[in-house]
Amino acid sequence: MQKLLRDAGLFREQCLINGQWCGADDGKVLRVTNPVDNSLLGQAPDCGAAETRRAIEAAQAAFPAWKAKTPQERGDLLRAWGQAIEDNLEDLAHLLTLEEGKPLAEARGEIRQGASYFPWFAEEIRRAAGEVTPVFRQGVQALTRREPVGVAAAITPWNFPMSMLPRKVAPALAAGCTVVVKPASATPYSALALAELGQRVGLPAGVLNVLTGGAAAIGGGITANPLVRKLSFTGSTAVGKALAAQCGPTLKRLSMELGGNAPFIVFADADLDRAVSLGMACKFRNAGQTCICANRFLVERPVYDQFAQAMLAQVRALRVGNGLDPATDMGPLINPAAVAHADALVRDAQDKGAQVLAGGRPHSLGGNFYEPTLLTGLTPQMRIFHEEIFGPVAALMPFDTEEEAVALANDTEYGLASYVCTNHMPRVWRLFRNLQYGMAGVNDITLAAAETPFGGTKNSGLGREGGREGLLEYMETRYLLLGGLEG
Repeated sequence: MQKLLRDAGLFREQCLINGQWCGADDGKVLRVTNPVDNSLLGQAPDCGAAETRRAIEAAQAAFPAWKAKTPQERGDLLRAWGQAIEDNLEDLAHLLTLEEGKPLAEARGEIRQGASYFPWFAEEIRRAAGEVTPVFRQGVQALTRREPVGVAAAITPWNFPMSMLPRKVAPALAAGCTVVVKPASATPYSALALAELGQRVGLPAGVLNVLTGGAAAIGGGITANPLVRKLSFTGSTAVGKALAAQCGPTLKRLSMELGGNAPFIVFADADLDRAVSLGMACKFRNAGQTCICANRFLVERPVYDQFAQAMLAQVRALRVGNGLDPATDMGPLINPAAVAHADALVRDAQDKGAQVLAGGRPHSLGGNFYEPTLLTGLTPQMRIFHEEIFGPVAALMPFDTEEEAVALANDTEYGLASYVCTNHMPRVWRLFRNLQYGMAGVNDITLAAAETPFGGTKNSGLGREGGREGLLEYMETRYLLLGGLEG
């Protein structure tokens, strides 16, 4: 790993607690593998309850001084951190591709997006003002101010480790919170590299702590500890619900970005070339391993066959391979379980009448590669209609009316992202009202940005990340009533 980096110091195999790099107390480690061939990349500490408690206590000890800094002072450090990420783009991209598998071009895009959260929240915190409330009773004046909630914990996923950590940590630190981060065990090196850059730009000890290790031990330590006042989690709905339940006794504030089942609705009046291009990018980015990727393609019947054939040509043209190869369009899935899950969904769909136009099996490259797959004949009786695919499988289904499309799109327990391709503006407004999703992209799929709120409804979670809402998730509103002002 280190030989592939210009700056070998970015490859860290230790955790960060109170400004010190350290291993697990008992010396236990996790194996970190390359998803291309499951070969060993290195190891990371397998921390547990004791290390988690120390990290939380370090964050609590650092909180008063960090909170006391002005927004400009905190913002200066955040901007420096974001710039350090930009300055080390190539090393970070190679590290990300090695541990997660995505092509280098996608890795660079993810890292740039992650870096963008730091300067944006550095500026937004300067506008997080309170209010002077209009007088509602003679002789009194009400005021509000916003303050950081305290120690925040972030549990980040493996599929976008270089953007998810900044999306959670940047607003938390901007608000004046201190943070404990638990990255996914499959991709710890991205988080540790970002933490190394944070140390280099001068983050005080204890302000940022990063723990690698088992989810149960670290997650349990975070949820049970009353010093942690906020938890932000991105991952599966089942795990999110479990964490939320564990946070109940200490009444932590929660942000939960959970599973998705995004519909991609194509109407006959849409620009079909654009719709196909958007659908391909939305479905096959990161080999389909995104919570907001298109899960079900609902296509109006008059253009269904044309759309399917155009998409088929592009699916067949995708180049699958090692993400370090510049010619690669799509890399591997994260592990063998992900391959098995995608394949099981395809087999179930076939058994229930779906037609496989392309792909439909593990790739001949072996490892964790799966063929880019296109299915037609999707029906609600198939698992793939209701379950999150998290793999490179596109499933198409025709519809006849707008009302039918909305009913099919909303027929799911999830409500994260949705997509629509149409050139009819009255329809856009109707769908914005009627689609039961936290986010909707119309003739565009790039939903995530520092400036905009990201999150879902129903079993896709609660709270928002990004935008002004993402900053306020880490702040409490304090209210002051001044009396005796009659004279």
